[in-house]
Amino acid sequence: MVMAHDKAAAKRKDWRIRESTLLIIAALGGSIGMLYAMHRLRHKTKHTKFTLGVPLILAFQIALTCIIIYLVNK
Repeated sequence: MVMAHDKAAAKRKDWRIRESTLLIIAALGGSIGMLYAMHRLRHKTKHTKFTLGVPLILAFQIALTCIIIYLVNK
């Protein structure tokens, strides 16, 4: 929803959400939604920090989840 809001604001040339805020949202668990919105809305797909950063954040979150599950079930 945040990416959709930012995309709409970009079209209206209105107030935008900071890129750092978008990346923080991805890091706090919104990486799947952010990645989906990037491709669905074609928003921020030309920015390297998003095309590489969001998938790396998601990979880190998946790895961390796997480690936690492993440690809990050990």
